Amino acid sequence: MEPFVLHRGDAPLIVAFPHVGADLADIGPAFRSEWLARRDADWWVDDLYAFARELDATTIAARVSRSVIDLNRDPSGASLYPGQATTELCPTTTFDGEPLYKEEAPDEAEIARRRALWFNPYHAAVRSEIARLRKLHGKVVLYDAHSIRSHVPRLFDGELPQFNIGTNLGQTCDPALSAAVVAVCKASGFSHVLDGRFRGGWTTRHYGEPENGVHAIQMELAIRGYMDEPEVPSEANWPVPFSADRAATLTPILQDVLKAALAFART
Repeated sequence: MEPFVLHRGDAPLIVAFPHVGADLADIGPAFRSEWLARRDADWWVDDLYAFARELDATTIAARVSRSVIDLNRDPSGASLYPGQATTELCPTTTFDGEPLYKEEAPDEAEIARRRALWFNPYHAAVRSEIARLRKLHGKVVLYDAHSIRSHVPRLFDGELPQFNIGTNLGQTCDPALSAAVVAVCKASGFSHVLDGRFRGGWTTRHYGEPENGVHAIQMELAIRGYMDEPEVPSEANWPVPFSADRAATLTPILQDVLKAALAFART
């Protein structure tokens, strides 16, 4: 299995999808439930942003499930949010704290194997695309695209804002980029926050070097903006199939977000 799907464009924009994969590879039998191992995916986010190719953006989408290995975690295993509930490089629980494995969690040798098979190739491709586009443009924007259920009490209180923009407290991109993205989200009338509960994962923090022309920003969407969310997700009702009509309210806003990112990169 190829670890990701890559589409190359020549615009100064990369849209990354580290959590859209649903393939459990050879790990499936070890999980308590294959459905549970897929439940926390960023469902249909790559479909939601399909228009990015029309903007000549580069896209890279993971195929492997985040439950096998999380491509947006620090490969050293260090927590991105010390003191807060989160999941590991190779998660042992779901977002809600349910155990994923029938028996023992992966040991260090198994984690290293998964890094070699899926984590390293994905990030080698991200690095390669950044380098390619830096040769064409003075600035490049890396936009890390995510979504999550609107209510996950273990991770955050109450209902998550619709648009959650992460720049690790302004460290991963020029303030002009985050201001442009915030302006679009504010004009939409939907709730939004900059560097709230989600300040950007490893991708944003690792690659964001605004002083070197690489500006990384994360967008975590509350999934209710483009999918119907059941109160209690179950194998019978989750995930809801993607519907372009259902997503139509959010799509033009996200188009404006990416256009703002491109305008920033081309300035």
